[in-house]
Amino acid sequence: MDIDARGPRFGAAVTTVVLAVVLISGSAWLLAWQTLAFALGAAGGVGRSPYGWVFRRAVRPRIGPPTGFEAPEPPRFAQAVGLLFAGVGLVGLTLGPHWLGLAATGAALAAAFLNAAFGYCLGCEMYLLVRRVAVRAE
Repeated sequence: MDIDARGPRFGAAVTTVVLAVVLISGSAWLLAWQTLAFALGAAGGVGRSPYGWVFRRAVRPRIGPPTGFEAPEPPRFAQAVGLLFAGVGLVGLTLGPHWLGLAATGAALAAAFLNAAFGYCLGCEMYLLVRRVAVRAE
C-alpha cells in the first residue's frame, strides 16, 4: 500500500531541525532520540516513526487528503540509512572521536535537508540504485 508522499518530507523537516540542534548543542541525548526515531521508521516504515505519527494525527487532518503517493520501501530504506549515520554519530559523540560524531550527524543532516527543502530523498535514490544493481546481478 502506497503512502502519502508528504509524510516522509514532513519527517525530514523535523529531522533537519533535530539534527541541526544536535550539531549546535552537541547533545548526545537528542541524537539518541533521533536514532530511535530512525530505528522505528526503519523497522516499521515511516508511518511508525514518531514524526509519522505526528504527521498522521496533527498535520494531515489540517492539510487535506493526499495529493501524491509513493511506495513505502524507499523511504523505509532511507530511514535505515539515517539510522546508520545517526548510530555512528552517537558513538562518536559519546565514545569518540568527537569529529566522527559531528561528521556523521552532518551527513545525516545534509540528506534530511535535501528531502525537506527540495523533495530529493537521497536514501530513496540509493534504494532504487541498489534494486537496479540487484536485478542486473540476477
